[in-house]
Amino acid sequence: MKLGINGLGRIGKLSLWHHVSRKHFPELVVNVGREIGQSLDDLAAAIDRDSSYGRLGTYLYGHKGGRVIENLNDADGTMVINGVPVKILRSARNPNEIAWRENNVKLVIDTTGAFTDPTADAEGGWGSLRGHLAAGAEKVLLSAPFKIKAKGMDMPADAVTTVMGINDDDYDSASHSLISAASCTTTCLSYMIKPLMESVGAANFLSASMVTVHAATGSQQVLDRLPKSGAKDLRKNRSILNNIILTTTGAAKALGLVIPEMKSIGFIAESVRIPTSTGSLIVLVLNLQDDLDAPLGRDQINSIYREYSENNPYLQYTEEQNVSSDIIGVPAAAAVIEGTETHTRTASIPVNLNNIKSCAINAGGESILNVPVTQAVVYAWYDNELGSYTNMFGDLTVLVADKML
Repeated sequence: MKLGINGLGRIGKLSLWHHVSRKHFPELVVNVGREIGQSLDDLAAAIDRDSSYGRLGTYLYGHKGGRVIENLNDADGTMVINGVPVKILRSARNPNEIAWRENNVKLVIDTTGAFTDPTADAEGGWGSLRGHLAAGAEKVLLSAPFKIKAKGMDMPADAVTTVMGINDDDYDSASHSLISAASCTTTCLSYMIKPLMESVGAANFLSASMVTVHAATGSQQVLDRLPKSGAKDLRKNRSILNNIILTTTGAAKALGLVIPEMKSIGFIAESVRIPTSTGSLIVLVLNLQDDLDAPLGRDQINSIYREYSENNPYLQYTEEQNVSSDIIGVPAAAAVIEGTETHTRTASIPVNLNNIKSCAINAGGESILNVPVTQAVVYAWYDNELGSYTNMFGDLTVLVADKML
């Protein structure tokens, strides 16, 4: 089976790295939709070098690794990367017009970030995710969360959101054609929530909030520029080189698709962009209903993560003192729990039942209920590009491919 890759942005390029290393697919077909530079050599140079991760040969073979891209044929748009034949398509941007059928590609990963609405018609506008299906693909994986633009529309029956190791069994090969791998932040967050939820129970989650301290992305500006007409968030046009920038994240909404129990829990998710190229951090704050006689403490929470990590390769637990660059390139680690920074505080919280309209209050006056609550703060690192998200995206791609055979 051939694998099609649409787009060579950050996730597309690093997915190419992943699959020429893994060699699960005997051939890759990559659509860039336009001419790159002056020749195929310029595209090969862009594939071979990366400012965050170094050269491809070094990634594959360490310091002894040399150039691994060879046999370039500009006329045919072909090359061989680490022994894997790669064909480059350079003519179509609209998924509906990409030559997947002509190249016998049935499985496509879309990494452009431009086509995220699973309800959009294949023929409409300047392109849609379903265009890949019309062009010959049978399955399409999206390296981003689904975003339905039309209000009131439900998720289509043939679309599913999965995170490897969390809910990938929700994927049904017989019925799902569009598969979202959520986002890097949702992937990390799900591995912070799931172990605790399985241990203490979803019913004991009172509320949760998170902030991701996130590396820069390609949508941000290198230098300040004027905003487009109608722009609401002027911070998106400020230089990421010089600023910490407050922004938003859809992690809370996507998490509800991956862990449905979260839909009934009050949850707030925020994001702060910082001037680093990769390597991000989530600070998770939980309020858990607890037992004052045996409160959930730091050691218990850390032991939950430690034990979970022993049986799930996507979660790592550490008591080392890390900084963001230490996490770059860590393979297939959705989250690396920084155990030294786990903190808890348990207290009895007085709740005035007079303020709760649905409660029956005795005529004697104020009714106070003391609820034992543990507030927990957990930190987790994730390489939002290659180490965490792309490697797990690659595992999901292989899972989908194997079920197609």
